Parts: sequence; structure tokens; C-alpha cells
Amino acid sequence: MQAIAQRHAVTPRKIVARTKGRRNGPAVRLMSPSDFGQLLKPFVFLDFFDNQGPPFVGALHPHSGIATLSYLIDGRMDLIDPDGHTVVLPSGGVEWMQAGRGMWHGGSVGDSDHGRVRGFQLWVALPPALELGPTVAAFQSTEQIVSAGPARVLLGSYGGVSSTIPAPSPMNFLAVKLQAGERWTYTPPPGHTVLWSSPVEGSLHADGLRLYPEELVAFEESEAPIVFEALTDAQFILGSAVPHPHDLALGYYSVHTSPQALADGEAHIQAVGRRLVAQGRLSPRAL
Repeated sequence: MQAIAQRHAVTPRKIVARTKGRRNGPAVRLMSPSDFGQLLKPFVFLDFFDNQGPPFVGALHPHSGIATLSYLIDGRMDLIDPDGHTVVLPSGGVEWMQAGRGMWHGGSVGDSDHGRVRGFQLWVALPPALELGPTVAAFQSTEQIVSAGPARVLLGSYGGVSSTIPAPSPMNFLAVKLQAGERWTYTPPPGHTVLWSSPVEGSLHADGLRLYPEELVAFEESEAPIVFEALTDAQFILGSAVPHPHDLALGYYSVHTSPQALADGEAHIQAVGRRLVAQGRLSPRAL
């Protein structure tokens, strides 16, 4: 009990960086490997999208060395998996796509019947044992996602429950809703010194510091807990992890741990692309 008390008596974690990101149409890139991704790896990209116009169709495109988790707050997405199947992701659902050595996918955001579409896409860097491994795809409806109090566990383990999607390295990704006046303490697992949060809406404090909707805040490296307090009804996402100990070797669609692994992944992407062209699923101009 004394060790637990000492852990909770540490100094509150400070915010070391915050950003409103870079907007591109209905999407905002809040994190990339050239900025916050260096600070928060294994988390390397984070996009927030809020599409209130016509449906947006994304062409088939490749990835290698990373995994993406798409979390849909409102609306609907139609996703094309690496096998060419279209999967409907409903409001509250999650798509996990672990690229491994390389794959191509795509999809569309919204349709004429569902109006506003909001959500996040998070990219995480894979460790060496997985970055050239097989592609893994998983989909969860909102009913399949486990919760611990106000937190939905999209990836990892928290509060005695675990996502059925295996995390590639020790990390948590949570979606949290708080009512006005409610306080919630996030106590990271041992070793999770990387921690960030991105509010969706509402007025929110973290250890007394104000957080603003549609921004990303990075907290100092520590294992200290953080107390979130909602001044109004609020929702936000949160990520924590054991730090990724590798440099980031970057391609246009790929993130690897070394130039050699990057070259292998990009060569495999091209080989898969040529097969897709031969099958009539991809334009030669995409290669």
C-alpha cells in the first residue's frame, strides 16, 4: 500500500507541447513523424476528420511497417480491406489494419444518408519482429468494444479489461466520455511514460491545465497519473505506451525501424501493386 501511495503522490505531469495541427479539407493532421511522432513514438501519425459535406472517396494506397487504427465517432465509413472486400464501419466502430511487410487499402467516408462523419485515424510504428510480418485486419462494432468506467478500450488493456485486438507493443488507446463535473484519473501501466490526449468536444482540464477541442497535447515523460475534469460534457481520446526505442526510417506511406527494412517493405508494396494492376483493381498510374 505504501508503494501505491507514493506512486500517486508524485508531481502532476506537465504539458510539454500542444498543437492544432495542419488542416487539409475535412481532416486535420495532428501528429506526424517529423514533429510530435518523434516525441510520442510508437504513435507516429494522428488524423482527426470531420466531414460534413459530400462523401469523400479515398483511392487504394499502400502501407508497410505500421498499423492503423480508425475510430469512428459519428457516421459511417466503407473500407476496402487488403483482400478487396468492402467492410462497413458504423458509428462507434474500430478498424485495425496491421500492414506488416506491405498491403494496399482504401475506402470512403460518409454517404448521402448519414450526414456528419467524425473520427480519428491513428498510426503506430511496429517493432522489428512485426514490421516485415503478415498483414492483419480486424473490425469491431461499438457493441464489441470493452469499457472500463467512462473509457472505451480501443487498444491495449485498462481497468481490468482488454481489447480483443492484440497491440503490437505495450500501449493503450482509449476513448473517454465525461459528464459535466465528472473527474476521472488515468493511471498508466508501468513503463508507459509516453502519454498524449486529444479532446473532441467540451471543456476539459487535465491536472488543472485547460485542454481545447481538436488539439493534441503531449505530456512529459513520467509514470504519474493524470486527473481529467470535465467542466462541461466532454469527450477525448488518450494514448499511452512504452517508448518505441528505434529510429524512424520514413517512406511516403511507410514507417520502419531501419533503411533496410524500409527498402524491403517498399519493394513488397510495389510487387503487390503490380498484382493488383494485373487483376484490374489498381491503375498503373498508382505505382
